Amino acid sequence: MITSPAWKDKKYAVLGLARSGRATVEALLASGADVLVWDDRGEAREPYAGRCAIGDPLAADLTGYAGVVVSPGVPLNTHPIKPHADSFGVPVIGDIELFAQARADLPPHKVVGITGTNGKSTTTALVHHILKEAGVPTTMGGNIGLPILEQEPLAPNDKGVGVYVLELSSYQIDLTYSLDCDVAVLLNITPDHLDRYDGDFGKYAASKSRLLGMQARGQNSIARFTDARVLGQFAEGSIASILEDVLQNRGIAPGEQADWPSLQGPHNRENAAAAIEVCDILGIAPEQVRSGLKSYPGLAHRMERVAEVSGVAYVNDSKGTNTAASAPALAAFENIHWIVGGLAKEPGLGECEAELGHVKAAYTIGKAGPDFAALLDGRVPVEQCQTLDRAVANAAKSAAPGDTVLLSPACASFDQYADFEKRGDHFRALVERLA
Repeated sequence: MITSPAWKDKKYAVLGLARSGRATVEALLASGADVLVWDDRGEAREPYAGRCAIGDPLAADLTGYAGVVVSPGVPLNTHPIKPHADSFGVPVIGDIELFAQARADLPPHKVVGITGTNGKSTTTALVHHILKEAGVPTTMGGNIGLPILEQEPLAPNDKGVGVYVLELSSYQIDLTYSLDCDVAVLLNITPDHLDRYDGDFGKYAASKSRLLGMQARGQNSIARFTDARVLGQFAEGSIASILEDVLQNRGIAPGEQADWPSLQGPHNRENAAAAIEVCDILGIAPEQVRSGLKSYPGLAHRMERVAEVSGVAYVNDSKGTNTAASAPALAAFENIHWIVGGLAKEPGLGECEAELGHVKAAYTIGKAGPDFAALLDGRVPVEQCQTLDRAVANAAKSAAPGDTVLLSPACASFDQYADFEKRGDHFRALVERLA
């Protein structure tokens, strides 16, 4: 695990004892900190009996505390912990901020931070994969993989210093104040999670761009030209790369995308461009980058090709939880039988509107199903299926060889599933029964 003398003899409260919370407590205790822990679930508190103080920070006198560490799932705009901590002058932070504080005592290393509304996970995993294939010590964390404090510090080798590749949501950035990334990537910004930002897209965009603003002079930032112009929140003296220019200047042509089986579609061209630029900045040779692009296996639930049954491809893009995320998947295929719906994050078809020419038929599910059916009626054949079981069965009956059955719901999953992973797992299981 990652520990730090910076936390020794300091007082911290940890609110929420899911995986990242547990990793945080263990790292703080191992570093000699004085820790108060709390979770509403009694069974989550039990392992800490006799090891540290147990009590609700909302009822505690926080005088002298160095921080209240909360899960990114805690809504700072509505949860009472923020005003309570503020009344004592105590910062509300996350495990990424603790990692930032620990960096000074870690072996020599670099940090790549990646944010954006869509594409974060793929880009993070792709950078990690290319570095690993090139022999560079690397790990990934943040919003992907194991909690960062649970991981072992990276030791340099003959290929270079270790590289921590962090996927960072806006929620995590909101809880971070001193993460100076050697390379920071802002992939894109489209409306999402606005309930956490009082319905204000400007607040959400500002949250994302703070990743760039925390950098020091001489560090590298990567963003779209349009986002860079609109936001203008780069650190003074940082070295900016424009995402749209990468494939013209790094010796890897756009036409090579055909050789990257898990990186199809225009959105993955942009994700790949970001990864190429990151790896170029880190000194990875073009041939090693090219090799990594070809061998990248992809992530589950992100344009994951599940199977081909009777000449029909079945693709799991359950991670498409808003229209901006689903539009690139629609653009990547032809003759699509589109399974769409769930818990809508915004009204309308959004960016999916422009890709309806790729859709042969639609099958709506979930709470937003009737709304999508109304929006699509008269434009593509549409069936209201309510459930994923029925949608897969109906799409399988209608699809012809060469067609693609695509689960890319453009919605959150919480009306019918615990998360998008469970939804994608169900789709995969249904497809496997067809084979």
